[in-house]
Amino acid sequence: MPKFYEGDLDGSFFRLAIIVSRFTEDLTDLLLEGALNTAKEAGVSDAAINVFYCPGAFEIPLIAEELASSHSYDAIICLGCVIRGETSHFDYVAGECARGIADVGRLYRIPVTLGVITAENRQQAEARAGGSKTNMGSDAMAAAIRMASLFKDFNYGG
Repeated sequence: MPKFYEGDLDGSFFRLAIIVSRFTEDLTDLLLEGALNTAKEAGVSDAAINVFYCPGAFEIPLIAEELASSHSYDAIICLGCVIRGETSHFDYVAGECARGIADVGRLYRIPVTLGVITAENRQQAEARAGGSKTNMGSDAMAAAIRMASLFKDFNYGG
């Protein structure tokens, strides 16, 4: 019988960094609240979590890279919100943010999760910040803990 690995939601052994964009702060505060609630449910102590704020989603990858290079964290959770406006600015910010976050994870071999809402309008963003759809902060935290658990299995043979 093969052995299956999927990670679990026991975060009691992990040290986590959360990066939060201050742009659309009313929504990113909800993402942070969702992430912290999920961390608590997973057994992560408050002392094992550091929260870093940056101006906007475009700056998230740079902070993530700095944190990943410190080798101080088991996972990094990136939270932000980009809402389409009247210009192409949305496409540049959203694309570079997502690409940068993925690049950091691959470069430093650490789970870096994407909890950045990309929405066409404010209503869609609110629905994904704990409204009718989901809380992407909570989802990103759960993914980070599961991925850190998988990495632990890789490193220690499960």
